[in-house]
Amino acid sequence: MPDRVERAGLQVARVMAEFVEQQAIPGSGVEAEAFWTGLSALVHEMGPRNRELLAVRERLQSQIDDWHIAQGRGAEHDPEDYEVFLREIGYLVPEGPDFRIETPPTDPEFAELAGPQLVVPVTNARFALNAANARWGSLYDALYGTDALGDPPPPGPFDPERGRRVVGWVRDHLDRVAPLAGASWRDLRGLRVEDDRLVAEVAGDGAGMRRTGLADPGRLAGWREGRVLLRVHGLLLEIVLDPQAPIGRDDPAGIADVRAEAALTAIMDCEDSVACVDAEDKVLAWGNWLGLMRGDLEDTFEKGGRSVTRRMNPDSEPYRTPGGGTLVPRSRALMLVRNVGHLMTSPAVLDRDGQEAFEGLLDAMVTVLCACHDLRREGGARNTATGSVYVVKPKMHGPEEVAFACETFDRVEAALGLPRLTVKLGIMDEERRTSANLRECIRAARERVCFINTGFLDRTGDEIHTSMEAGPMVPKGDMKREPWIRAYEARNVEIGLACGLRGRAQIGKGMWAAPDLMGAMLREKIAHPEAGASTAWVPSPTAAVLHATHYHLVDVAARQEAIAANGTQASLRDLLTIPLLGGRNLSDEEVAREVDNNCQGILGYVVRWIDQGIGCSKVPDIHDVGLMEDRATCRISSQALANWLHHGVVDEERVMAALRRMAEVVDRQNAGDPLYRPMAPGFDGIAFQAACDLVFKGRLQPSGYTEPVLHRRRLERKAAA
Repeated sequence: MPDRVERAGLQVARVMAEFVEQQAIPGSGVEAEAFWTGLSALVHEMGPRNRELLAVRERLQSQIDDWHIAQGRGAEHDPEDYEVFLREIGYLVPEGPDFRIETPPTDPEFAELAGPQLVVPVTNARFALNAANARWGSLYDALYGTDALGDPPPPGPFDPERGRRVVGWVRDHLDRVAPLAGASWRDLRGLRVEDDRLVAEVAGDGAGMRRTGLADPGRLAGWREGRVLLRVHGLLLEIVLDPQAPIGRDDPAGIADVRAEAALTAIMDCEDSVACVDAEDKVLAWGNWLGLMRGDLEDTFEKGGRSVTRRMNPDSEPYRTPGGGTLVPRSRALMLVRNVGHLMTSPAVLDRDGQEAFEGLLDAMVTVLCACHDLRREGGARNTATGSVYVVKPKMHGPEEVAFACETFDRVEAALGLPRLTVKLGIMDEERRTSANLRECIRAARERVCFINTGFLDRTGDEIHTSMEAGPMVPKGDMKREPWIRAYEARNVEIGLACGLRGRAQIGKGMWAAPDLMGAMLREKIAHPEAGASTAWVPSPTAAVLHATHYHLVDVAARQEAIAANGTQASLRDLLTIPLLGGRNLSDEEVAREVDNNCQGILGYVVRWIDQGIGCSKVPDIHDVGLMEDRATCRISSQALANWLHHGVVDEERVMAALRRMAEVVDRQNAGDPLYRPMAPGFDGIAFQAACDLVFKGRLQPSGYTEPVLHRRRLERKAAA
């Protein structure tokens, strides 16, 4: 049991109290008494309402289960009857009149620009710093060091031929997005700025040279010694001129690099990508967020046999701009913090009755307290130019829960002495009741909303769990071809635009999960800006650089204007279409492949979560392809297996055999990790037991979430250690 101290009627873990009073409070402009009094009021007054909202979830789920059982498991049901039923029980709420959000002015990264977004576990200081510093990245490095050109980089020293291919790719990209007048960037021999205009010397006919400029002179954004900035659809591209550098020496124009403005925003995650189960874990997360908000977070690690210390990027140097002005580009991503949802409680704080406080309430109070250091900073670069704190709130079910989050931040602002609406709210559209009522969810947060985003994995997990009694579901890989997912992705954009998010808030899309498959990402992820999304998640700073090229090619503002002009095309009826297997007969090979794939994915993720406290990492899949895994991927896999078990597609014996067989695969994949504890041959460790719980007890988990099982088993593992 943690050592506790009393604060304003709360029993607080000493490690948390010391963090708040010795680190977070000094310099925040908040008095310790005001903080603890405000937190106590939040826990004691909002906590009971939080429990009521969770009871509503359970009641609705029970009513839906009973309706499907009465219809007959696996039976086709009338879509109109189903929709009427959902309205009768309050799952679908009445829609009010048209409206537009009233969020106070947000930073340009939300209001004006379209570009990539990173999501990283805030408990890993190195990852968090990498994300904060990922505002800029080298296109040359991103192309050379990945398979973006169609093949992976060769081992060994620099390959000049690959280097030429990289330069050619970048020159061709510039021809598409910032063309020269009557010439190609491949023919460039010199570059400078004269009289506020870009002057390009290009190879002419024969041995001669000629001068030209940008086809659109307005693409020139700024310049300083050895550097030229171009602007494409709001994003900056920097051409680095250095004929003495190794790359510039061999370039006819002396170009040493082309750097892209990449991750405009970065979500520092306290939720799905971390493993925070007690006060010590929470203090690690909050402490790193505090360091980011103060600008003094650093991390020292070994790389290549030497010690490296990583810090936040310094401010950029100023550039001259056409007309005699100056431009100081941002050198860091604008940071958001993702709090946890409404479900879990935390042993970090007990209320006056000895009950654990809801973790989401603790996150709200502490993360905003930490952000006060940025808001009240008198010198140096700030995270926000508009005096905002950007908080992403996940896993909310419907408008009532969104309204509850908004009231929570009303109270947090009052307790910390902040102006109302300082906190801007990001809504994760990843639960079925939220996507079915998205317009009313946005209405509930119309004064705060700064972001909506789809999350295929969590959304699919909730799709399966909500309709668990309807019948067996299609295999996980087939979900993306179902009517509900197409309607879900389209409605998120269409409804967001209809509610006036353009010019105030981001509309986002989900993660590219394969960080080593950048060639495929370059081919496929352009679909996100083409769909009207102003941001989309990427798994690494390198991926952010490559994904930025999609926003050079696609004018998202124009796409959004065209989509808004067409109104809402995707139907609620399609969204509510349950992805049932129906009369489709799966072969034994198809069933075995699906079971093995899900079992391996669960085990590969859970064994690191339980034994090492790693909430997100690149986990090899069944084919040894590294995929970014977090709790959302675990949720969909566990619910898929729980559904098939419940409906007899497979039996417990077959799934247990697969779990044991896949545990041996996961053991092999982790053989090089000195901290890894093998699951075979005993299959009796806490991590293996946790994976079994997620599958065999998955139908009973609230909304199919993995957190209750993972937290309980991780605490058990920590106690055993």
